[in-house]
Amino acid sequence: QVQLVESGGGLVQPGGSLRLSCAGSGLTFSLYVMNWYRQVPGKERELVATISKAGGSTNYADSVKGRFTISRDNTKNTVYLQMNSLKPEDTAVYFCNAQLGSLHYWGKGTLVTVSS
Repeated sequence: QVQLVESGGGLVQPGGSLRLSCAGSGLTFSLYVMNWYRQVPGKERELVATISKAGGSTNYADSVKGRFTISRDNTKNTVYLQMNSLKPEDTAVYFCNAQLGSLHYWGKGTLVTVSS
């Protein structure tokens, strides 16, 4: 059974930082492209960042470029999202996603709230 478990969300002030983690189990982690998505109630889920299987290639949404960094450690079956210079508009539930072609697995999400 594949499981993706996110952690690291919480309340942070504008300008602050958070590091999200997503631990995978039940899958050959290194075979999967890993993504971070986020969703605000009433809006579509948005792709935030992507990292290739070996970690050599990354892509970001324009809204987070220069502020967020995605990384992975395949020896720990874990993907990370370092979020710096957080803004109120970054408030959302953040989801971890493992992708192999058209096959997708999702975590349950972790809430990030950016507010003073």
